[in-house]
Amino acid sequence: MDHGTELDALLRARVTPEQAWDLFDRLPAAPVAEITTGRWRGEELDTGHPLAGVLVESGWYGKQFDDPERVHPLLFSDGTGAVFAVDPRRVPLALADRVPLPAIRAVRKSLRYTGFALRTGKPTARLRDIEYRGLVSAAMVYDHLPIIDHFRRVDAGTLLGVMDLRGMAEPYFFVLRN
Repeated sequence: MDHGTELDALLRARVTPEQAWDLFDRLPAAPVAEITTGRWRGEELDTGHPLAGVLVESGWYGKQFDDPERVHPLLFSDGTGAVFAVDPRRVPLALADRVPLPAIRAVRKSLRYTGFALRTGKPTARLRDIEYRGLVSAAMVYDHLPIIDHFRRVDAGTLLGVMDLRGMAEPYFFVLRN
């Protein structure tokens, strides 16, 4: 089974962190020099993580790589089709697993009116090649938060990512497609 088919199977079901790690560790590096610029659409890999459903239900669209020095780590959609960058410092990640999903959905519905308070036009992360789990690959380093998103290549247009947040017991797995 190729990696893309394997990833698609994992995306259709809840998986264990061990299953996600198994695929991640077998994937090849995605060097910064090979990361395609532009918008990448995000999906989450449900491993039962406390953030499961939170980003998706809140309107998370994905990420945008303008170049290695200018990265927008959080893009959201306001429900009208408009996509905008959000300053990660304005997203209360510490509360994410304490707020019920119906309340998160209500936040999403209000983004078209309240999103201006979260928006930023400035990049808030950078891409760097970093060794993680024995392989040097692209990683997105947030400017103001203790977060590093590590990437591995599934295929030419798909990345498997792991959000490494200081203090978080298990990483949050996600997929980016351009």
